Amino acid sequence: QDRSTGGAATIDIALFDSARCTLRVVDNPNGTQSLADAMRGDCLAGVNGGYFDPNFAPIGLRVIGGKTIVRLVRARLLSGVLSASPRGVEIVRIAEFSRKRPSDAAIECGPFLVDLGAKVRGLDDTREARRTFATVARGGRVALGICSEISLAQLAALLAEASLSNDFKIWRALNLDGGSSSAFWFADEGKTFSISEQKTVRDFVAIVPR
Repeated sequence: QDRSTGGAATIDIALFDSARCTLRVVDNPNGTQSLADAMRGDCLAGVNGGYFDPNFAPIGLRVIGGKTIVRLVRARLLSGVLSASPRGVEIVRIAEFSRKRPSDAAIECGPFLVDLGAKVRGLDDTREARRTFATVARGGRVALGICSEISLAQLAALLAEASLSNDFKIWRALNLDGGSSSAFWFADEGKTFSISEQKTVRDFVAIVPR
């Protein structure tokens, strides 16, 4: 885990190597689990997942345990897919995602924050809220993170300019469901660090050992 500050914003991140760890999408269909509850077992870290509608149904692609629960949809906000497979962990544009290549876990969300190492332009710069996100770097390094109240445009600029560690320069970053859904959990040597969500969420993204 690492904590960094950009101006007035504070970011907590969990960094890992996809050669040793992978992602798991944890469903919460009845809304009975908090992130901390869902992280019991072999989970090393986690954040809240993607968007859901007023009926608590997931919006966008969900692959859990290799099974497609919800199919890919086309929507302006849903611009990317975070996925895990034997190939590693990837963040891809919707147009790049192939349903013919099986995934162990996948979640569709957005908007894209960083693409090919540069901040995405045209993001909203007026509404500040807590944010959660996933990032990848070249070479297999991946991070899940949460940021204190900030706009999407500000977060994109912060992530594009930041080096999360000496060998981690963000190549792509994808926004997850933020605001009151934002949550972060991390475990290290029996101790846990947790930022709880403020409302019930439909699913979670966890880091687990391979």
